[in-house]
Amino acid sequence: MSLTFDHVTLGQRVLFGTGAAAANLAAEVARLGAERVMVIASDFETGMARTVAAGIEVALWHHDVVMHVPLETAEKARAAAAGAGVDLLVCVGGGSTTGLAKAVAMTSRLPIIAVPTTYAGSEATNVWGLTEAARKTTGVDDAVLPVTVIYDAALTLSLPVALSVASGLNGMAHCIDSMWAPRADPINAALGAEGIRALAAGLPLITADPAGTAGREQALYGAYLSAVAFASAGSGLHHKICHVLGGTFNLPHAQTHATVLPYALAFNAPHAPEAQARIAAAFGTTDALTGLQDLRKRLDAPQALADYGFTADGIAEAAAIILPAVPVSNPRPATTENLTRLLQAALTGEDPALLLDL
Repeated sequence: MSLTFDHVTLGQRVLFGTGAAAANLAAEVARLGAERVMVIASDFETGMARTVAAGIEVALWHHDVVMHVPLETAEKARAAAAGAGVDLLVCVGGGSTTGLAKAVAMTSRLPIIAVPTTYAGSEATNVWGLTEAARKTTGVDDAVLPVTVIYDAALTLSLPVALSVASGLNGMAHCIDSMWAPRADPINAALGAEGIRALAAGLPLITADPAGTAGREQALYGAYLSAVAFASAGSGLHHKICHVLGGTFNLPHAQTHATVLPYALAFNAPHAPEAQARIAAAFGTTDALTGLQDLRKRLDAPQALADYGFTADGIAEAAAIILPAVPVSNPRPATTENLTRLLQAALTGEDPALLLDL
């Protein structure tokens, strides 16, 4: 069979080194010739951000960071950047912080240097997300792709083990969704598979040795690969579900992804044998769902959406919003009935293997 596909690789510089974030940031700011730098960091991350930014002059600090990037939060940051005459955005933090920088770049076209402190992966994509009136909207714009990403495992040491696990499984969701997303291709699949392998190796090391950097380096590497695959392949079933749960029901981002992932995998895997085999091989198992579930048990991963505020009363509304957003290329056709069944299982933490024959 001939190999035919159309792949785009996004242009971005990646600087990876434990303990090197401050030096790398100073070098990049100098290379870009920036003179009016805005640093975006949540209150929780401000101390770390000030250490990272010790070697640069900062024109404006901005700390108003909110999960899922509400439009009003984005507008405040945009106005602050314009008022200060900013010529470069630096974001230090997790996915919400990166998302806010992207929201500013989307309208200002300012370049971003991203310094991630979690495994969210947003820093390596050209995807933005905004929430307005309980609806999360996402889109693609090359202007929001950070020009440089600075990875430093030392910056993730303050991330608690439970959140490290949830964030890492969020990265794994990017890998797995990329196997059957609308623009899935062999390059995305290769990146996604290596991302699964790296995350599956790194996350147990973090739980075993939270103060060590070996596992956190592997997790950052895996998260980067996952995001590159996701940026190219696009948003698949898993992400369509989680965007609704986050935007409409305000569920926490990483934990929601970590909880939904096995259900989305069980939903699609029987209908995508090649992807299932590749995912299984990345886990070193004969079955994809078994590989994921074995890892989740080792990590004591999030189990049920009910633990994060979702209730049975929201299932019908969620299914109705998700259904028209499911890509037509999804391996299994989605219906109100089977999406409802998936959400019911994820709500209570039911064995996802029961969805394999749905």
